Amino acid sequence: MERLADEARDVILPWFRNPVLGAANKSVDGFDPVTQADRAAEEAMRAVLQKVRPEDGILGEELASKPSQSGFTWIIDPIDGTRGFLAGTPCWGVLIALADENGPFLGVIDQPYISERFLGGLGQAWVSGPQGRKDLRTGDRSDLQDAVLFTTFPEIGTQAERDAFMRVSQTVRLTRYGMDCYAYALLAAGHVDLVIEAGLNTYDIAAPIAVIEAAGGIVTDWQGQPFGESGQVVAAANKALHAQALELLRG
Repeated sequence: MERLADEARDVILPWFRNPVLGAANKSVDGFDPVTQADRAAEEAMRAVLQKVRPEDGILGEELASKPSQSGFTWIIDPIDGTRGFLAGTPCWGVLIALADENGPFLGVIDQPYISERFLGGLGQAWVSGPQGRKDLRTGDRSDLQDAVLFTTFPEIGTQAERDAFMRVSQTVRLTRYGMDCYAYALLAAGHVDLVIEAGLNTYDIAAPIAVIEAAGGIVTDWQGQPFGESGQVVAAANKALHAQALELLRG
């Protein structure tokens, strides 16, 4: 897994804040960009897996899925936060998860530009970066009124989902926006208490699930079930905050 993250770093960094970087729009009713860096990073990681784990499946954002013959599937988002990548902000990341029939059990959230790597699963939960290597542990704040909440977009999901999110946002101490996968990394490290989002795909959340759960947190949909087709996610530092957030999300 770390080899994949290293490969992605090497491919992506020459494109970051590079004036020749271009972007194609994958959406017909909005702006969902993909860049040369996204495609090149996923191709590089797939090339490694083809050599060392050829029987494993691959689910990636940019290229066709490969079915698993081993029972294991690698779930890859080469750049989560491509809009931020285009804008030159350093809060995008490389997401890599390994899953079996029970879901993701090992994950990496990697931020190449500031050389931070968050890894969780198989008895490990740590971050390495400019300040060295430290264990990851989610926070222990148990009162929603003291919590720090993140989501990527203020205009989250449908109107009903937006209304539900605002019930939580109006209760917490602080709401911030726009961090993409880095918000989940900060939750695993104990700096953020809640991340609530809608409209996600499996490759957006598989790695954060593994990292956050390894650090002591909990990630479900808005009904308290494992992430699924609804695309809704509530990630919490602990069960107490999770229960309070769910109650407000359900109305």
